[in-house]
Amino acid sequence: MLFNIVLLIHFLAFLTFAGQLLLLYPQPEKRTNNLTRIIGIVLLVTSGLLVALKYPALNYYKILPKLSCFLICSLLIGIYSGRTMPEKVYKTVFGLVILAALIAVVKV
Repeated sequence: MLFNIVLLIHFLAFLTFAGQLLLLYPQPEKRTNNLTRIIGIVLLVTSGLLVALKYPALNYYKILPKLSCFLICSLLIGIYSGRTMPEKVYKTVFGLVILAALIAVVKV
């Protein structure tokens, strides 16, 4: 039950994070806010909790790339928090978010 609750929080945080990035797309100046940074931290924390709750049976081939995508996204969002994000950085962050979603969904 706890695993499912953490998974639901992780999923909702991911949707909110992706939605925040999607809302920035039409704007000429792409500026993230504190909510985006907080949601990024929630994603990292819930990722760690999901790994801890399911420890013996882990799919490392999915966990490590997805976690590194989230770490890079959080690092870039943290660096450009409150400042205008360059177009290449925005596209990199958005691409990593899409890649993380694909890694999570694809069954191997």
